[in-house]
This record gives sequence, C-alpha cells and structure tokens, in this order.
Amino acid sequence: MIRRPVAWIVAIVLFAEAFGVFALNWFLGIVVDRQDMSLAGLDPDTMAVSSKAGGVVFGLYYALCGLVALLVALRNRPPAGLGRVLLISAAVVHGLLAAFVWGLVGWTAFLFMIVVLALIVLLLMTYDTKAAPAPEEPQDAEGSDGPKVTTPPAPTTP
Repeated sequence: MIRRPVAWIVAIVLFAEAFGVFALNWFLGIVVDRQDMSLAGLDPDTMAVSSKAGGVVFGLYYALCGLVALLVALRNRPPAGLGRVLLISAAVVHGLLAAFVWGLVGWTAFLFMIVVLALIVLLLMTYDTKAAPAPEEPQDAEGSDGPKVTTPPAPTTP
C-alpha cells in the first residue's frame, strides 16, 4: 500500500521532464545543425553541440532529482543531505523557469512549471521531520495511578 503517493508522483514527473528536456534540446541541436545558419556570428556546429550538451546535462540533473524522489518514496523517509539540496534547487529552478516561460512560451507552460514546483515543495513539506509530533511519554509499570518521579529543583545560592 502506498502511504504517501506524492513522492511517487514527483519521481514520475521528474523522470518524464528529464526525458522531455533531453529530447527537446537534442532535437533543437539537430535542427540548428541541419539549418547551417549562423546566429550573430556564432558557429552552427558549436551551437548544435552546445544544445545537445545542455540537453544531456539538464536531463541528467532532472533524472537525478527524480531518483532522489524515488528513493524518498521507497524508503518512506525525508530526503537528507545532498538529496534535499537537489530537490530544493529543482524547486528554485522551476520557479525561475516559470517566470521566464510566462512571457516567452505562454500560460500553459507556466502552469506546468508551477504544478511541478508545488509538487516538489509538497514533497519536501510532507516528509518534514521537524513538524512531526513528539512521542508520548511511556507510562511506568504501576500504571497512571502510580507515583510520578520528578527531578528536584536546582539549588539556589543566596
């Protein structure tokens, strides 16, 4: 039984996004290579290779973030250390990209970025260990009617 499906959803979305970013940049690199046109004097081969390299780098980044979310889902524990930093950085990247795509691409891409941002933040907040309630104190062997043991107050000097 899946207790917290947020981590699974985030992992699937980040893996899909990793593939999408990789495929889009690879396609753009092929288009630039076949156009054989220069942009402001830049070499077309350099632009094509840069686009493909950017697709590989960002695809691996999102895949690594998806792997962190998958490990959170499998272990049912909050992300710690580098994994938490990766998820926070992915949330920041999605927030910045959302601001850019609003003007450049449109509101549908903005909405997608905001939904992914909200899912990542929800994952980070759902598994927050500081918000967990403190465990109740164990009862002594005599039950609740037995004497309570308390520490005496610290002595004060006059």
